Amino acid sequence: MSANIPVLPIAGGALARAFLSVLALVTRWFKDFSRARRHRRQAMALAGLDQNILADLGLNRADVRDAFSAPFWEDPTLLLRERAIERRLNRGALRYAPSRIEPGLHRPATDHPARRAV
Repeated sequence: MSANIPVLPIAGGALARAFLSVLALVTRWFKDFSRARRHRRQAMALAGLDQNILADLGLNRADVRDAFSAPFWEDPTLLLRERAIERRLNRGALRYAPSRIEPGLHRPATDHPARRAV
C-alpha cells in the first residue's frame, strides 16, 4: 500500500533556492580563501626584499612583521599599502612645512648638508 502525499511546487522551489544560496556561500568562501592565499604570496615576496628596496616602497621590516602578525584571513597587503601611503603623505607634508626657525620665514626644506663657517 502506498500513500499518495501531494508535494507542493513551492517546496521544490524553496529547496532549490536553499541549495543555490549554500552553493553561493561556499563559492564565496573559496574565492576569499584563494584571494587571501594570493595576497600572502605577494607579501612573502615583499618580505624577501632588501631593506633599501623596502624603503623605496615606503616600508620597513617592522611593517612587514606587523602585516604577518595578523590572522590568515586578513589581507596583509592592505596594511602594507596603508603604511606606505601614510609615509608618503607625511613625507610630503614635512617637505613643504614652513621653517620653525623664525615665525615669519617660509623657505622650502633642502636635502643639502648645512654649511659651517670656520
